[in-house]
Amino acid sequence: MVGFQYGEDTEDQLVLESGFEHPLTPDQERAVREIKADMETPRPMDRLLCGDVGYGKTEVLLRAAFKALENYKQVVLLVPTTILAEQHFKTILKRFSTFPYQVVCLSRFQSKVEQQAILKRVKCQQVDMIIGTHRLLQKDVTFKDLGLVIVDEEQRFGVKDKEKLKTFVATVDVLSVSATPIPRTMYMALTGTRDFSVIGTPPKMKKEVRTVLGPFDEQAVKQAILKEKNRKGQVFYVHNRVDSILSIQSRLSVLLPETTIDVVHGQLPELEIQRRLQAFYAHKTDVLIATTIIENGIDFPNANTLIIDQAEQLGVSQIHQLRGRVGRSNTQGLAYIFYSPSKTLTEKSKARLQAIKEYASLGSGYQLAVKDLEIRGAGNLLGREQSGHVLTVGFNLYCHLLEAAIFRAKGEERRTQGWLNIPAQEFFVEDTYIASDRERLAVYQRVQTLQCLEDCSKLQSELEDRYGVMSIAMKGRFSRVEERLKAK
Repeated sequence: MVGFQYGEDTEDQLVLESGFEHPLTPDQERAVREIKADMETPRPMDRLLCGDVGYGKTEVLLRAAFKALENYKQVVLLVPTTILAEQHFKTILKRFSTFPYQVVCLSRFQSKVEQQAILKRVKCQQVDMIIGTHRLLQKDVTFKDLGLVIVDEEQRFGVKDKEKLKTFVATVDVLSVSATPIPRTMYMALTGTRDFSVIGTPPKMKKEVRTVLGPFDEQAVKQAILKEKNRKGQVFYVHNRVDSILSIQSRLSVLLPETTIDVVHGQLPELEIQRRLQAFYAHKTDVLIATTIIENGIDFPNANTLIIDQAEQLGVSQIHQLRGRVGRSNTQGLAYIFYSPSKTLTEKSKARLQAIKEYASLGSGYQLAVKDLEIRGAGNLLGREQSGHVLTVGFNLYCHLLEAAIFRAKGEERRTQGWLNIPAQEFFVEDTYIASDRERLAVYQRVQTLQCLEDCSKLQSELEDRYGVMSIAMKGRFSRVEERLKAK
C-alpha cells in the first residue's frame, strides 16, 4: 500500500520547533525523528506514541501535524472529550499563530448550523487542521486532501471507532497517542504489527505521585482533604456514579463544614461544566467531586491530591490517567485509591489495583499498559469479536508465532527479545529490601528481559527511587547482570 511521501523539514518547520520554550528530552527527540522518518517514506505510517501524563507527547504530535500542513495536507486531531479538544485548540492556535494555517475545533459548544459550516469548509480544504471528538467519525465528515490523523488518548476509543477510522485512512498516516494503550493496541506494538515510540524521560523537577491503596475510610478522606487545604492546595474527589454523586457532596459537607465543595459530571450542560471548572481553576472551590470526566484534558497546577472511591470499578488506564491529574507542578502529588470494603473483589480487580500500587513511579504508564495486556489479554487483532484458539497453543507461543509471521510478511529479519536466563542464585532480591512477593517477582521478570546496559541502569535508578539505596550485595548482583548484557 502506497501513501503520500512527505518532503524534508522546511524552514518554517525549524522556526516552529525553535519556538518551543523547553528543550526536548532525548526520548522526545527520538520519537520526533522516528515519526518524521515514517512520514518521509511512501509507506503509510501507523505508529503508537506512548508517554506518561505531562511527558511532552503534545509537542511531538504538534511537530508531526505541522510537517503535514507544510506539505499542503489536511490534519485531523481526534480526542475523546470536548474539554480536551478545547485545550488542544487553544495550544495549537498559540503555537501556530504566526503561520497561515486555518485551525478549527468541532465540538458540542457549537450549534448544528455552525458545525455544518465548518464541515463545508473542511470539504473544500478551507480548513487545514480540525480538532474534535467522536463527531469527526460521522458520515457527513469528508476531506479534500487528508494527510495525517492523530488519535489522542487512543485508549478512550473503542474497536468500532477504530473500524470507522479505517474507512478514510487506508493510505493516510496515523499517529496514535496514549499514556496507557489498551491491551490490543499495546500487543500490536509489541509484536511489530504497529510501529512504536516511547517517551520515558520525566520532565525536570517532576515528582512521582505518592499512592495509598486501601479500603474506603471516611476519616482517611477527611484527613487527606484537611492536609491538602493546610498546604493551600485543592482536591479532586472521583466518584463515577452520577446517581449518587450529590450524596457524596452532602456527606463531605457535613464532614468538612468549612470546605467549599462542587460537583461536575458529563450530564451537566457544557457551559455549566465549563463554569464549574473555571471556578475550581480560580480556587473558589477546595474540593471538586467528579466522575471520570476529568480523566483527560484537565490541567490544574494547584490540585495536588486525588481521592478515588470504588476504584475496583475502574480500569488500570483510567486510574493511571486520573492519578496524572495531580502533582503537575513542583508540589508533591498524593493519590488515595479506595475500594469498597463491603464487596468481594474479583481476581482481575485485585490484579488491577495491585498493578496500580506497584507501578507508581515516574514513567510507569508503559509498564502498566503491559500489565493490563497480561491481565486482560490482547483480544482479536483483526476484528471486533474476542474469539480464536489462543488457549490451545498458549498465549506466549501465540505471541511468538504471530511476531514471526509479521516479520516474514514484511520481509524483515525477525528481532528477538531474548531472555537472559539468570539463575536464581545469581540474582535475587531480599525481602528486607522489597517486602511484597509480587513486586519482587515483577523485578525478576524485568531483569530477565533487559536488552541493554541503559535499560539496566534505568531499572536500578527506579528501584532506588522507590525502595531506597541498594545494598552493596544487590549492586554486585546488578554488576553481574551488566556483564551478561555486555557478553550478549
